[in-house]
Amino acid sequence: MGADTGTKVYVHEVAPRDGFQIEPTFIPTEAKIGLINQLSQTGLPVIEATSFTSPKAIPALRDAEDVMRGITRAPGVTYTALVPNMRGAERAVAARVDEINLVMSVSETHNLTNLRMTREQSCAQLCEVIRALAGRVAINASLSTCFGCPMEGAVPEEEVWRWAGRLLETGASGVSLCDTTGMAQPRQVGRVVVEYGRRFPGTKLTLHLHNTRGLGLANVLAALDAGADRFDASLGGLGGCPYAPGATGNVCTEDLVHMLEAMGCATDIDLGALLECARMLPGVVGHEVPGQVAKAGRISDLHPEPDWLPEARAKARERG
Repeated sequence: MGADTGTKVYVHEVAPRDGFQIEPTFIPTEAKIGLINQLSQTGLPVIEATSFTSPKAIPALRDAEDVMRGITRAPGVTYTALVPNMRGAERAVAARVDEINLVMSVSETHNLTNLRMTREQSCAQLCEVIRALAGRVAINASLSTCFGCPMEGAVPEEEVWRWAGRLLETGASGVSLCDTTGMAQPRQVGRVVVEYGRRFPGTKLTLHLHNTRGLGLANVLAALDAGADRFDASLGGLGGCPYAPGATGNVCTEDLVHMLEAMGCATDIDLGALLECARMLPGVVGHEVPGQVAKAGRISDLHPEPDWLPEARAKARERG
């Protein structure tokens, strides 16, 4: 798939989870529900609504059940939630999530920092969840630090394939390859996408990219050209991992959709409605957000001529 072919691209919204999890001030439950309801009307196919982690670990999302009970579910929207273990998965299923998103890291150091377990322990636990819930709920597996670890540095790609393969073989319906701290670069991303397709044909791949070093959209383009068509993104560019130093903002949803629309790629997302959500976001989180298009407007949003331009144009013509 080329980046300008018009092939359908699926954009998954993760701000209510990835964006809100590191906010220093607790976002009221009603505000979370209101934003999710508004996002549900934009045409986004997937919204990651919350995380069923320990409230002690992620206090910003301690209201997971209340959020899931309170939202108005829109037809055609898949509501997902991040879960780290069987307990979280059981809570998520009881709250009627459409898909659970399991998580582990391909970096041993990051996995120990984030989950307090070795990779082998995490994988065994996630495989237990997959086997227990097979057929009851869709299951995606997110692999953190696939493109680099802020503590270990480069991560061997064979490690990515090792853990992805085990989770897919156990029954995960798809895999997200995550650039947890924005260490990826375009050629690396393109190579990884091609290799994933070679090793795991017919399985669902999502790219979860961060814009920590300003390469987020460039990496999306590389992934598109390599054949990827599913991307996580966060409204306003919010997001980051609490256990990964420097893991600031995800790829910005409205900026991504704007780029795809300008390139002629289909998303079925109402960019105008999405920008309305983005422009209300600073009021929800209490600070400015990194997104650009909500501030600058779309490239098709033209400005009127200044009042003095007709006179200047006429004088220019007089001068020949």
